[in-house]
Amino acid sequence: MAKGEETTTLKSLEDFDPQKKPKRNKFACACAILASMTSILLGYDIGVMSGAAIYIQRDLKITDLQLEILLGIINLYSPIGSYIAGRLSDWIGRRYTIVLAGVIFFVGAVLMGLSPNYAFLMFGRFFAGVGIGFAFLIAPVYASEVSPTSSRGFLTSLPEVFLNGGILIGYISNYGFSKLPLRYGWRVMLGIGAIPSILLAVAVLAMPESPRWLVAKGRLGEAKKVLYKISDSKEEAQQRLIDIKEIAGIPLDCDDDIVSVTKVQGKGVWKELFIYPTPAVRHIFIASLGIHFFAQATGIDAVVLYSPRIFEKAGIKSDTNKLLATIAVGFMKTMFVLVATFLLDRIGRRALLLTSVGGLILSLLTLAISLTIINNSHASLTWAIGLSIAAVLSYVGSFSIGSGPITWVYSSEIFPLRLRAQGVSIGAVVNRVTSGVISMTFLSLVNAITIGGAFFLFAGIAIVAWIFHYTMLPETQGKTLEEIEGSFGNFWRKPNVNATKEVNHEIQLSYND
Repeated sequence: MAKGEETTTLKSLEDFDPQKKPKRNKFACACAILASMTSILLGYDIGVMSGAAIYIQRDLKITDLQLEILLGIINLYSPIGSYIAGRLSDWIGRRYTIVLAGVIFFVGAVLMGLSPNYAFLMFGRFFAGVGIGFAFLIAPVYASEVSPTSSRGFLTSLPEVFLNGGILIGYISNYGFSKLPLRYGWRVMLGIGAIPSILLAVAVLAMPESPRWLVAKGRLGEAKKVLYKISDSKEEAQQRLIDIKEIAGIPLDCDDDIVSVTKVQGKGVWKELFIYPTPAVRHIFIASLGIHFFAQATGIDAVVLYSPRIFEKAGIKSDTNKLLATIAVGFMKTMFVLVATFLLDRIGRRALLLTSVGGLILSLLTLAISLTIINNSHASLTWAIGLSIAAVLSYVGSFSIGSGPITWVYSSEIFPLRLRAQGVSIGAVVNRVTSGVISMTFLSLVNAITIGGAFFLFAGIAIVAWIFHYTMLPETQGKTLEEIEGSFGNFWRKPNVNATKEVNHEIQLSYND
């Protein structure tokens, strides 16, 4: 072989090296980042209400029960937004649904900031909750649909990154405005959330529409242009288009820019999910509901929303010190979710999730034991206070490195295209309702079984969650969205006895020959 030919051969082998990872697609990253930034709205509301609750209760003279309802009711309002967004996103598209989310939250933030009393504040919470429900659903759906396979885990986890960033900003806002007069401080904390919501609504207009939605509407020409921009290679773009066309019911040899689509996305979805699901769809549906339920039932909103109350029970009395401790919680959550985004496409969803939930179990048990010791001790135990704070930080870190981001990555990528918007919307409803129940009952639960008992309960739920994740959730790393459906259903599929007999018969004939 000539030297020149040998060099060419070596270069060709390098080009086709299967271990060579493609560079991240910058355009896809930019689109996913813009869409995911809407999660800042939910994060900011969670974080800011944690500290603002101290001053709202003092200013409006409300009870613990009223405070529970105020903090948690937004999670019962948001499923309304998620349900509407699921239907609306199939009609007007993912992009305009995100814009509408920002507009609705803007109205809610303004109303909360101007609230003269408790009833008006609850009215503002309704608008904020609906806007959050919109963003909560559509951001991960859009991110999964624009993401190349090689970086789908990273990009789809971005909503959780910005949610945690929003929580941290909310905590910092608490501390920064806590020195204002009581009447104005909490109102400024809540009202200032209107600024990012309107900025995000405008910025999202620069994004392209989801190629999957465009194909579902028969707009193939536009879908091709978007796919070429958001894919790692021309070949990947072509393959993604083929996969989407097949599911949308469009002939694979069709090259027209605009076609008539016979399959209507969303039509018959509810029957396919609830009445006659295939084994794969049934498995996917249960996996989605389960991962959303356990993400919230293990107590994350109780820790994040009531962290000042938890630190008070642990022995920290000063408002300033409690707010500073919550900033540490927000910082820990943000740092660990950033770590998770870089591990999702390397370690995989399953291993990271099981490790995360294992960390939740240990952290919750530690927190429950330390708080029980403090609660039953008449003296101030510095070591127990330190252990409680460490357990809270360990808990939020464990949640943010797996259970938090993977819940949305996993549920948004496992549903087939025809079921995705509605399937994810149902998961979002379960997520928010569970969160609402936890946040609206935590103070009452603490009064009934002590704060240590509450965290022992969450630890028991986390153990059940680990078992569920281990038995029900297959790995999806590196698979295209269209291939993932094939990973589900084996658990529910009955063996085909006749087929088995035919195979055995053929084997016997072959043996006799």
